[in-house]
Amino acid sequence: MALFILRRLGVMLLTILCLTFVVFFLTNLQPNLEKLAKTQGNMRMTDEQVEIWLANRGYDRPVFVRYGEWLGVLPGWVGETSQGEPVGRCTAEGMPPLAEGEAPPAFCGVLQGNWGWSTVFRAPVGEIISTRLGLTGILMFWVMVVMVPMALLIGVLAGMREGSRTDRSLSTVSIISTATPEYVSGVILIAVFASSAVGLRWFNGTATSAMENVTFQNFTLPVVTIALYGMGYIARMTRASMTEVMTAQYIRTARLKGVSFRNIVMKHALRNALIAPFTVIMLQFPWLLNGVVIVETLFNYKGFGWTLVQAAGNNDIELLLAVSVVSVIVVLVTQLISDIGYVYLNPRIRIS
Repeated sequence: MALFILRRLGVMLLTILCLTFVVFFLTNLQPNLEKLAKTQGNMRMTDEQVEIWLANRGYDRPVFVRYGEWLGVLPGWVGETSQGEPVGRCTAEGMPPLAEGEAPPAFCGVLQGNWGWSTVFRAPVGEIISTRLGLTGILMFWVMVVMVPMALLIGVLAGMREGSRTDRSLSTVSIISTATPEYVSGVILIAVFASSAVGLRWFNGTATSAMENVTFQNFTLPVVTIALYGMGYIARMTRASMTEVMTAQYIRTARLKGVSFRNIVMKHALRNALIAPFTVIMLQFPWLLNGVVIVETLFNYKGFGWTLVQAAGNNDIELLLAVSVVSVIVVLVTQLISDIGYVYLNPRIRIS
């Protein structure tokens, strides 16, 4: 197991480096850099002025060099403005203030904890990511609390007796919930439970106030909107796994021995039926991290997905890079946890 984890960690590191370089290369293409120069400088800048602006800030150097500086494995570039003031990554905004006469650090990349400066929010990227990630983490927690138990209950009840009326009814509910996009179910929930058009003003239509104080009224609708969409997929996977387990030979043997149906389900079938859904549940974390963009925008909840939209829409290169790195790390870590958990849940894999 230790060797397996070490191999996976090595593959994860290589994957992170490759994917972050791809994102770095795409975000630093010439059209994006020209847009950045005009946004931060003057929209009426000529092509020659754009080139001068980029050269004065080190954007004209090779992409591999700038990627190494961003990582923090190469010394950060330092130059001077036309007024003679120092400029560069290690002297940029967001860096800790230097004492009088103190030289800026040579290395100031991601490995040193410097994620750069957001041109949209005018704040250090690291602070923005930690704040927004915390808000989305709260949303993810309550979604999982609601979604997972309900999905497992529906899947187990549907798979206990394949082809029964209960199975058909619950399967239909699961298919409908998965087939309904979040922006549709969210609008319907707002119209019914938070709008004066119907009259049931039970909940707050926006979740902006939940960023400071989470309550039942301001957080129920976004949580239910996301949970409904993901619940059907987990329920269908649980139902399929439960149906397969209930037709296994050892279940038939237990029935022939006179074991009660309740004990067969609870003591024999349930644990084996939850092995496959465990992987599906772990894969919900990356989806929740990046897939809640529509819901966070719809309910004005300024979390990680909302930040991703703002960074991409406003060409905030440093913030977009940080969001991409965090997304990649979350996906790889959850996959590693899923594989390790699958090994421990399935004795056959562990013994082999």
